[in-house]
Amino acid sequence: MLTTGLTGGIGSGKSEVSRRLAARGAMVIDADKIAREVVEPGTSGLAKVVAAFGEGVLHPDGSLDRERLGSIVFNDAERLAELNAIVHPLVGERVEELRGQAPDDAIVVYDVPLLVENDLASMYDVVIVVDAADEVRVRRLAEHRGMPEADARARIAAQASREERLAAADIVVPNEGSLEELETRVAEVWDELARRAGRD
Repeated sequence: MLTTGLTGGIGSGKSEVSRRLAARGAMVIDADKIAREVVEPGTSGLAKVVAAFGEGVLHPDGSLDRERLGSIVFNDAERLAELNAIVHPLVGERVEELRGQAPDDAIVVYDVPLLVENDLASMYDVVIVVDAADEVRVRRLAEHRGMPEADARARIAAQASREERLAAADIVVPNEGSLEELETRVAEVWDELARRAGRD
């Protein structure tokens, strides 16, 4: 089994690369998606969050109000640590469960937005970084997500720098051109992963 960490700053196109690797047969484990799943209504995760932060973090339908919770934790390091102490172990358990279902020769791709920020590179056999210049990312965030330029720049500034991310990379996927160019590069990356996994 080859474990691959896939990361890239906001607006880099990491999700697009993740989709294309999945289409080629990678088993993709999306950390953000799992973090949402473990606090869905009816889960022990959501019950623990409510016990720690109160009923005020719920929508009327009983689902988690992420924006409300975010406004509590993002300016308070202690409360953020409290939230992470609830969510991270649950994510870890689910990741291990999914990994346990993978065949021995699987190429497992962990889609981890904050891989560099949380110093997780050593956990993977290979680290792939999807890279695009900050200006390209700002433009994409405006075009695809309707994000104001100031917000886009603030989000980019809050993450690892481009240089820090590239320093952690075993494989770089440049993504400033067309989808056709990206497809060509992803095909090359898949061949390289298959080689490293001993599939050739």
